[in-house]
Amino acid sequence: MIKVWLFIFFAVFIWSLINPKDLFTWFLEVFPAMIALIVLAITYKNFRLTPLVYSLILIHCIILMVGGHYTYAQVPLFDFIKEFFQQERNDYDKLGHLAQGFIPAMIAREIIIRKSIITIEAWRNFFIICFCLGFSAFYELVEWWVAIFTNEAANDFLGTQGYIWDTQSDMAGALFGAILALVFLRKYHDTQLKKI
Repeated sequence: MIKVWLFIFFAVFIWSLINPKDLFTWFLEVFPAMIALIVLAITYKNFRLTPLVYSLILIHCIILMVGGHYTYAQVPLFDFIKEFFQQERNDYDKLGHLAQGFIPAMIAREIIIRKSIITIEAWRNFFIICFCLGFSAFYELVEWWVAIFTNEAANDFLGTQGYIWDTQSDMAGALFGAILALVFLRKYHDTQLKKI
């Protein structure tokens, strides 16, 4: 499985680096995927995750790399969706923020369960949702800091497309993603955890 995972990761990574719309934006968007790869490589021997969580991390990395290649506001499939449904904006970034709650929720769940940090399920779920909201809010702060330090160069990274509630809807997307993950993947995740 790890060879397939690495092949897909590097295939999409190389594709995303070939003639991106803006190299600086590409770096900003893909940097979290590079960090994820390093962390997974360091922890692979001593703390191997479930196949489900590895797959979700790969999906999230692909979302980041596609967004980095085109910029989140200009992903062609979502331009088509925008035109087809006569929407005002390209909503690829909303998919990214949904994933920003969905995937970290499962990563946090796996670590918390395997390390026996919180054993009562209701408190565990509450903590995971709070963690995902905190992570999403921190990412919005990072976007703000990038905008301050780079001025106009951050426009593609921010991807607000003139939507004044972009920050709030991004965090709501992460919240919704975290709840979805806990509701729909909990049982499947539990069966994979039992095999470890």
